[in-house]
Amino acid sequence: MQRTAVPYSFMIGPDGEFGVYGDRWVPLHAAVEGWVESVALAYHASMWAKKILKVTADEVEAIRLEGHEPVHEVAGLADTWWRGSDSLVAIYRGEAECLAAPACRTAFVYTGLDHWGLHG
Repeated sequence: MQRTAVPYSFMIGPDGEFGVYGDRWVPLHAAVEGWVESVALAYHASMWAKKILKVTADEVEAIRLEGHEPVHEVAGLADTWWRGSDSLVAIYRGEAECLAAPACRTAFVYTGLDHWGLHG
């Protein structure tokens, strides 16, 4: 996986939230375990999806989530995951909110997943 320097720090909040602190504090997940689940799910989805679509900036808000349910294990706050009948959607808003940079919003739509790809 690619590595880079970022203009914020990863931190654990006063109530155990996992988040980023740069221009401001933004909790990404309700707990560290949620972040770990999110990273594991991203790796799993990228291995099993037949197609991956990356969406950025304002296009993130146009993603239709009807028929999707939240993936509760990631305990998403600013960064969330959604499960559909054959897809997983990861929406990352935390970094954009932390840096007041809406163009940094990013989502990945993983499609063509069977039961194993959706649930592992």
